[in-house]
Amino acid sequence: MSIVSMLSIDFLKLVFFALIIASPVAYFFMHQWLQDFAYRIDISWWVFALAGVAAVLIALITISFQTIKAALANPVKSLRTE
Repeated sequence: MSIVSMLSIDFLKLVFFALIIASPVAYFFMHQWLQDFAYRIDISWWVFALAGVAAVLIALITISFQTIKAALANPVKSLRTE
């Protein structure tokens, strides 16, 4: 379990860092693009929050799956193929 948490923390830091960079850039470009339409709408903050939560969940599921798969693998089989 500690291996999963150590890997998760490292990858989640990267996901949060990417969200911090991507959210303002996406807001700027989406705001500019939406201004060209006749019926203008504003982008809500919850759209970016939902995207962030989805990215974090996908990262957690992927990391957990890969870590559990590696933990359950037979090390002899891995050494034999290398």
